[in-house]
Amino acid sequence: MPTMNVLNTQAQVVGEIELSDDVFAAEVKPFLHWEVVRNQLANRRQGTHSTKTRTTVHGTTRKTYKQKGSGNARHGSRKSPIFVHGGIAHGPHPRDYSYSTPKKVRRAALRSALSLRYANGELVVVDAFGMGAPKTKEAAATLARLGASNALVVTRHEESHLHLSIRNLPTAKYIRAEGVNVFDVLKYDRLVLSVDAAKALEERLG
Repeated sequence: MPTMNVLNTQAQVVGEIELSDDVFAAEVKPFLHWEVVRNQLANRRQGTHSTKTRTTVHGTTRKTYKQKGSGNARHGSRKSPIFVHGGIAHGPHPRDYSYSTPKKVRRAALRSALSLRYANGELVVVDAFGMGAPKTKEAAATLARLGASNALVVTRHEESHLHLSIRNLPTAKYIRAEGVNVFDVLKYDRLVLSVDAAKALEERLG
């Protein structure tokens, strides 16, 4: 069973925690990361793109010139895609990009991503943050001491002061344990978990 040092906000070792083999020492499967991140990004797409075809673009419907005798090619409408300001041929139209991924695949991918962070030494466990007020400067200094300036910070329950302190940092993100996902785990260089958050993830994925 893997073990981790537990740090305080001053980066001092204050204890030790045993982590679940199933969650933090599982086999790393990059192809699952690709599959789930692709699914997450597809589900975020709004799909509201829309182009006008020759039937919807504004313009005259009169024939451009007579069919024969002018020496020009035969045209029936100025709204044809070959003319400037004409319609768009085969352009994008509103559609739904979302699709579902099996729950077992999503869970396995998240276990794999967490295990990757542990195996690479990119996991930090903190006893508690305990911020008494929202202070972005203090949050940035704490993460710097932990060697996690670019990090995903996770707690079990909502900590509003910590959330407000981190949300203005361009290289950090705060999230509760129930919302941890593969994309965010892989996006940031470090994963910072409170002790309670680590246990919550083991309960969720074990």
